[in-house]
Amino acid sequence: MFEIIKRDGLARIGVLHTRRGKLETPALLPVVNPKLATVTPADIYHHFGFKGLITNSYIIRNSKGLKESALEKGLHELLDFPGVIMTDSGTFQSHMYGEVEVSNDEIVDFQRDIGSDIGTVLDIFTEPYWTEEQTKDSITVTLERTQEAVALKGDMMIAGVVQGSIYPGLREDCARSMASMDVDVHPIGGVVPLMEQYRFRELVDVIIASKKGLSPDRPVHLFGAGHPMVIALAALLGCDMFDSASYAKFARDDRLMFLDGTYRLKDMQGLECECPACRDHDLESLRALPDEKRMVTIARHNLYELKKEMGRVRRAIMEGSLWELAESRCRAHPALLDGLRRTADHVDHLELFEPLSRDGAMFYTGSETLSRPCFRRFELRSNERYSTDLKKCAILDEKGKPHGRYMGQELQSLLSQNTLPLVKTAFGPIPPDLDEIYPIAQSIFPSIGDDGMDSEIGRKEDGFLSAHGLERQEPVIDEEPYDINRLRALSVSRYQFGREATDILFDGPLELVVSRKTGKIRNVLVSGEHILSMRASDGFYTLRVEGAMKLVDRLTEPLMRVTVVDDAIPFNKEGRNVFCNFVHDCDPDIRPNDEVMVVSKEGELLCVGRALLVRDEMLAFKKGVAVKVRDGTSSQKA
Repeated sequence: MFEIIKRDGLARIGVLHTRRGKLETPALLPVVNPKLATVTPADIYHHFGFKGLITNSYIIRNSKGLKESALEKGLHELLDFPGVIMTDSGTFQSHMYGEVEVSNDEIVDFQRDIGSDIGTVLDIFTEPYWTEEQTKDSITVTLERTQEAVALKGDMMIAGVVQGSIYPGLREDCARSMASMDVDVHPIGGVVPLMEQYRFRELVDVIIASKKGLSPDRPVHLFGAGHPMVIALAALLGCDMFDSASYAKFARDDRLMFLDGTYRLKDMQGLECECPACRDHDLESLRALPDEKRMVTIARHNLYELKKEMGRVRRAIMEGSLWELAESRCRAHPALLDGLRRTADHVDHLELFEPLSRDGAMFYTGSETLSRPCFRRFELRSNERYSTDLKKCAILDEKGKPHGRYMGQELQSLLSQNTLPLVKTAFGPIPPDLDEIYPIAQSIFPSIGDDGMDSEIGRKEDGFLSAHGLERQEPVIDEEPYDINRLRALSVSRYQFGREATDILFDGPLELVVSRKTGKIRNVLVSGEHILSMRASDGFYTLRVEGAMKLVDRLTEPLMRVTVVDDAIPFNKEGRNVFCNFVHDCDPDIRPNDEVMVVSKEGELLCVGRALLVRDEMLAFKKGVAVKVRDGTSSQKA
């Protein structure tokens, strides 16, 4: 069973519950050769802190001594590893050396019998140069073998490998078929050649296509992605698990892994590394080590680099800054930058999982930043949900954020002249009533622009003006006062909840409670009822029970609703969180961190809170919180 603890878009901090205990994700599993462990499994667990590893069941089975020992003592005792062990099936050996002398049922039975925690199907490795027809035929075999493995797995978890070469449609079809089976982990296979050839653009297509077809309640493992320079990008796209044989393979060839690439020891001009393996060495002393000791030292260095990057990726997910980390990492190589830029082709899919807001500011790192899903969302919502009765507009240069603080006189003056002031930004033209929402006010850009930014600004300006029928004019500034808060109250609601919900919420006499210190809206009252509160952190609303009461009977179903089963009703009414296994249905347009109403199947309002997952995730997961509840209707009445 898998559950999400924290998310940043498609990236997830999660827990995979295995019979050997919990494996926290994202997780990297070092690959251990059962015949030749460059770093011992016990050291990998106790010293480096990796709680899982991968070893090859095919090699163990084909070695008489190892096979007998594994069947007698079990895999964990054989390797002296107390954590989670995943076993490969021989697929990669088949890819490298031709046919393997084992059948799918034999290798699955063997993995189960030696106590593997996660066994792997003997799938067909699809090569990037294969034809579409050849790939289809191999997928058929892989799916048949996966179904067979499911019937044989017992209490062992089974890894069903998504194949499909470089054909996104076949990848997605294969993934959807896998999702219908009782599979526990989904490796994305056949991608090592893409990474070895630095074809990261195609790798992005493969990952996204696979993710689209898979069930979200199962961890996704990117087979062979064991270099620190690619982990952040893969995690950004939703990969939960990784493995690395390269830490040892590269060490045997005197190659050291770093964030910006792999370097041969003989070519290096300096050793600027403070990891425990390198701390007591310079280049000369490292080169002078005996072959075996040097290999082990470099392998340990490589593991430290991997460990550090995995920790940095986890931290970025927790902080909501994984986009910034991935963008910086992808500048290590032009081919990685190609991969990052390819995400722009998938921005509409990525937007489905983009949270309404994040902790901390959004940082611009380069023109690729403009393709993030938060830019796409603002463009769509400002064009479709924003509303104005004005027909004239004036474009102003940005002077500071929020715009109302630094440009208040210009904005108010133009509004008093029935002219809509729009501030020129990389998000597009910003009307004054949306200048405090995330990420408009919570973003940092360089003061010196670039060509990519300038062209995007022009395109988005034209789109916004066309969407609202606005005509440009030169701004004329005087000192006429204008109260913008009433506009802001409505516009933020339209952007956040949509026009229909806003018409219902604001149906009645409007009263705003404004902070005396900052002048910002704090509370919204309609007909004397406190329906909304505005958050200072991101400029969005929190929905109060009184506001939800106005919506629940009039807002078109299933908008803004999470419906729960009857057993959950008394708990949710008391204000307790909504757990995934009690969700009956959900509005498909809900995004992470959206305000939602939790209702019974009969439509009774139970509580209000913030969604942590999207619909497909709520319905798929059997464990974890779906909605973080703020107020229940029972406590409200009390």
